[in-house]
Amino acid sequence: MTEMKGNPLSCMRKYTCSNRKFIRTESLDISEATSNQPPRGKRAFLCGVSYKNQKYELRGAAHDLKNMKSLLVEQFNFPNDSILILAEDESHCSPTRNNIEVAFKWLMRGIQHGDSLVFYFSGHGLRQPDLHGDEIDGYDETICPVDFQTKGMILDNYINDTIVKPLISGVTLHAIVDSCHSGTILDLSHAYNIHTSKWEAGHHQSVNGKGTTGGRAICVSACEDFQLAADTSALSSEKEMAGAMTSTFIKAIKEAVAKKKKITYQEILNSMNKSLKQPDRTGGLGARIRRVFHRKILQDPLLSSSEVFDTNTEFKL
Repeated sequence: MTEMKGNPLSCMRKYTCSNRKFIRTESLDISEATSNQPPRGKRAFLCGVSYKNQKYELRGAAHDLKNMKSLLVEQFNFPNDSILILAEDESHCSPTRNNIEVAFKWLMRGIQHGDSLVFYFSGHGLRQPDLHGDEIDGYDETICPVDFQTKGMILDNYINDTIVKPLISGVTLHAIVDSCHSGTILDLSHAYNIHTSKWEAGHHQSVNGKGTTGGRAICVSACEDFQLAADTSALSSEKEMAGAMTSTFIKAIKEAVAKKKKITYQEILNSMNKSLKQPDRTGGLGARIRRVFHRKILQDPLLSSSEVFDTNTEFKL
């Protein structure tokens, strides 16, 4: 493995957003690429971090990103120009901390009643001691930008402040987060226990100012806060490395569509849990945990929400 790279990658190529093409030069950054008002209706921010040439490189994030975009476009009719992507390739801006924070603000800009928002992240997740006294387990959860070793991680508190609190009435945000320790990454008030089929108080203690401004936030996480998430080739028909959570999430939706069944949150969770628990499917030599030095896969997908709802409700984006 190579050493960690300290400098973030620059935005140097071509990016299309809001029906306008931007040709990148050395001086162009994501602020310019997101300067226009985002489309109304459906809007998504997808972020895949591979940490190329770094010590903790992931091989599955690029495939996760490609597969999630295809799902949004083909299954949920998201227009291509309503999807903002950060990735480590020549076609997109790099998933640096600054770019992720700018993209969060793009996702929330000018939201109106009826809008459907999606935030997707595939990459490393960590946790650190809670300094605010608002976490039951004593830890804040984080996502790791490509330059997290020099610029720092993005905390759950910041994510809540930026894409949860501003949600107004009639606006729904779905977050799909495939990383370690991602259970309460949005700091939502309620968590669904798949084993008891009951809503419980979220892992995060209820404090003022953590809710929405009338809208709804729903998060599907790869695992609970204390668990690790895996990369594996066992769940891909092409035997490509991909996040176990992303693979099983997409598989659950496609299977429901093939059977012409209503896609519900409960069906998605049940299908994901079953796929992840199948013996010899996600374990073995083909699996890579998204933390170094851990080999056993043990993850339970977690559904959390800013408000309690019937999990047999149809899943729509």
